[in-house]
Amino acid sequence: MAPSVTHVSGTVTGDVEVRFTDSGVAVCRFRLTQTPTQWDATAQQWRDGTPIRYVCTAWRHLARNSTESLTDGVSVLVTGRITEIRDNAVYLSVDDLGISLRQRIAYTETSLPSPAAAAPISPNPSVASVAAPAAAQPAGAGPGSRSAGQTGGPPAWWEQRRTVGWHHPAARTPADAVSPNVGP
Repeated sequence: MAPSVTHVSGTVTGDVEVRFTDSGVAVCRFRLTQTPTQWDATAQQWRDGTPIRYVCTAWRHLARNSTESLTDGVSVLVTGRITEIRDNAVYLSVDDLGISLRQRIAYTETSLPSPAAAAPISPNPSVASVAAPAAAQPAGAGPGSRSAGQTGGPPAWWEQRRTVGWHHPAARTPADAVSPNVGP
């Protein structure tokens, strides 16, 4: 009988370990904790249940991508097959993995708009642009760069444009119109 496929939502606990077989195949292992919630009718609120611990193993490209993407505390969605249950943990062979978007935004190379999308556009064409000239910016402070203390998350220009608003189609320049990464 083939092992059954299961879907798990949980939080990565600890570091992701990666190793390579003698033939060069990547294999990674990480721990996952799922805390189910139950409705307490007497208290009229949700209560955390007993945490379920998983040890997940991924192979090949999924192992490489998992190693680069996962850190301690990240919520993930895992599809895999239960291989065994021992030592108060469920062992999963991971078939697919995704970052949970319930509490964060995930960015990929293709989902970030181009730096041209962050170029300030004045609602009044007679008002000068608020952008500082490129020569006045310190080295490494251009669009897409992060401050020295900032780790993870989107670049500063992304957050600014997200809070201020994106381009309006009427305000596009010809350069923006040709760029496939710029949205309305």
